[in-house]
Amino acid sequence: MGSQRLDFAEFYREARDECLRTVLVSVGDQDTAQELIDEAFARACASWRKVSRHPAPVAWVVRTALNLNISRWRRHRREVAVPDLSTVADLPNASGASDSPVDPRIMAALLRLPARQRQVVALRLFLDLDTGRAAEVLGIAPSTVKAHLARALSALRDDLVPTQEQETPS
Repeated sequence: MGSQRLDFAEFYREARDECLRTVLVSVGDQDTAQELIDEAFARACASWRKVSRHPAPVAWVVRTALNLNISRWRRHRREVAVPDLSTVADLPNASGASDSPVDPRIMAALLRLPARQRQVVALRLFLDLDTGRAAEVLGIAPSTVKAHLARALSALRDDLVPTQEQETPS
């Protein structure tokens, strides 16, 4: 076991700066690159028996760091808080002012959708991305994009289109 620790320590000393530079160029932030490299080396140490036999251990560490960055980005993207604006009165420009980029009723209905459905609607309908590109941006399967869009449109239709009962006065 001692020999393995010495092998890893030597690898760390020799490869650390190169890995850090490579990840720094990719992520563009020194602190983030440092955190990613530290975590990647920690994982390499924990799996040193496997990593030491990898054809390119330095590439393994860099790829691990970049994958960690992607995971961090995806997690952060999902954690962004959206204010609860479930009523039209809570919306900015709810007075019906024409300078609002989205009709306040539509915006309120969109905000009542689950986050993933809102994202799909925004990408497919507002940005006019095709299903494949929207799936790529969101990191999900094209069939999942289609399912979310169908559910979102159904919910929006139910929310925004008056039913016959609502149209006829009592």
